[in-house]
Amino acid sequence: MSLQELNKEFIKLQNKYGAKELDAICSGGLADNPDICFVFMNPTGRNLSASKSWKGLKAPWIGIKSAWNLFYELNLINKNIYHKIRNIKGSEWTEEFADEVYQSIANHKVYITNLGKCTQLDARPLPDSVYEQYLGLLFKEIESVNPKKIILFGNQVSSIVLGEKISVSQVRKQRFEKQINGKKYNFYSVYYPIGNGRINIDKAIEDLQWIIKDKELVAT
Repeated sequence: MSLQELNKEFIKLQNKYGAKELDAICSGGLADNPDICFVFMNPTGRNLSASKSWKGLKAPWIGIKSAWNLFYELNLINKNIYHKIRNIKGSEWTEEFADEVYQSIANHKVYITNLGKCTQLDARPLPDSVYEQYLGLLFKEIESVNPKKIILFGNQVSSIVLGEKISVSQVRKQRFEKQINGKKYNFYSVYYPIGNGRINIDKAIEDLQWIIKDKELVAT
């Protein structure tokens, strides 16, 4: 299933599980064999691209400063672009600037997505049952994108995707193999480093630096 086909499914699920006045947030970055795929939780209305008036890229963290600190610390975004993110208001992002940011992400061979694409008005927690509605679609997304390494942020996302109870603190710097449609992929579970999880950002960066350097297994 192509990303365009998947995006149509995400729009349907937005109407079921998300805020009706907002659009689904899909993904951005290199969608063809990236080195890393980052899987976050779900978007909120703070993302400018969730607005129905936004006609550009519908991707995670558009107009939200905090997430880009992580990518900068990992050298996964252009320095000049990062400084522009820091120096403008979130509301000042344009569709053209969002494209520029995500082109830099793509140039660094990174793909960014969420497990749940249903945009909420705020950062309310979603039950497992909602995320589970997206799990099969995430696996199809991974098949389409074909990343070398997949980073799962937080206990809830990690547990749902890996199909077992995960406590990030107990599995730091551990590689999980999971088969999707007969092909093995490498997964890693990392502390959620944004919002209330900022207290763990140093641990997340430490683990991510190790993961980036980890010699990946050959997918079969």
